Amino acid sequence: MIEQAPKPKQNDNILSLMVKLQLDGTLKPIQDSYLYWDKIKYKSKGKDYTPEELWSAVKFQRFLKTDRIKFGNFTFNFVITDFMQRALHQFDMHIGGTLGSNIGIAETDKTKFIISSIMEEAISSSQMEGANTTRKKAKEMIQQEQKPRNKSEQMIMNNFTTMKHIIQLKNEEISPEKILYIHKLIASKTLDDPEDEGRFRDNDDVHVVNHIDSEIVHTPPHQTELEELIKDLCFFFNNDSENFIHPIIKGCIIHFMVGWIHPFTDGNGRTARALFYWYMLKKGYWLTEYLSISRIIKDTKIQYEKAFLYTEIDNNDLSYFITYHINTMEKAYEALKEYINRKQREVFQAAKFMKIPQVNDRMAQILKILHDDPDRALNSKEIETRFNISNFTARSDLKMLVELGFLDVIQVNKKKQSFIKSKSFDKVLKSYKL
Repeated sequence: MIEQAPKPKQNDNILSLMVKLQLDGTLKPIQDSYLYWDKIKYKSKGKDYTPEELWSAVKFQRFLKTDRIKFGNFTFNFVITDFMQRALHQFDMHIGGTLGSNIGIAETDKTKFIISSIMEEAISSSQMEGANTTRKKAKEMIQQEQKPRNKSEQMIMNNFTTMKHIIQLKNEEISPEKILYIHKLIASKTLDDPEDEGRFRDNDDVHVVNHIDSEIVHTPPHQTELEELIKDLCFFFNNDSENFIHPIIKGCIIHFMVGWIHPFTDGNGRTARALFYWYMLKKGYWLTEYLSISRIIKDTKIQYEKAFLYTEIDNNDLSYFITYHINTMEKAYEALKEYINRKQREVFQAAKFMKIPQVNDRMAQILKILHDDPDRALNSKEIETRFNISNFTARSDLKMLVELGFLDVIQVNKKKQSFIKSKSFDKVLKSYKL
């Protein structure tokens, strides 16, 4: 559990200290990182003020800048820091509007990148909730449209289906019924009681537990309050606030509120992240389709959980969670840029295979895949999904590569075939003197 902070004092001495620390630059990094007491208490070492006085000065400055919002009978507050404003400006420039050319995605490659990023998001979001499978196996299952063999694979397939569904209805308003449908998609065949799929909890037996020591870290609102809380959440999602709140800040708050309300017996985290994506796309942040935010969250899961706990223990101060979430989006954006650069290098490297007569750009990329991964087995369904082409075109590409001597066919059953790197692959390739 998070350490309880001392009660901050507000008096003339604290006001003077706040002004002094603001002027000498001490408060800025503390506020930009939005530190809690458990970190702040060490910042006064060697200073002429105590940890408690520093905490009081920090809280005083936050109080002066606080905005408040209500959901049901609960009041939440947040502070917009300099860090947030800089990050929001960058996001407005690069993941919204019409400045997509900045990221370097060619129009012809957009579908391919969307499919890939949706897969990454589906896999990571499910792994966070306990799905136990490798990224490679999960991708093969989705690309080849294999039937999930266990709960872990079912969670991942559900997430993938849900993300595709959200992209289709991204311009629509949300409603309790649509939230239930999202949960039904995301929880299908993964809950202990199938009747809980697409149904709000009807009891208060749900707790968020630290699985290391079985300690309860969050008790959600009573079941009797769910209807009003969900109604207020939908209104917040669908309407502009009386006082302007930046859409990305609102998206972060929506993500937090679904986790905090915990309206379902299970699958709350996956639903919360799905609704964040929906809101971002609805507000025109089209590049969100390409960001695998859950992959970053999965790698920083302890900080993710602490962001929820800090918010709740410090009088529902959402800035802890917002700061964490914006940091995560920055990392996801950087990861996307690296991914695109890598893919563009791969396309460039595959270009040499296009010098082979009768080989098109798709076939060149298939040859590149097998050249780099000799043990890979492909099928027409995977090629169809990877390049967003018809099954006929996928089969035609593979058939041509067989005729050219690059692929061998393995008959899986009466209907299905797999294609592997032929024994003569290197010899055939050498004959073209590339």
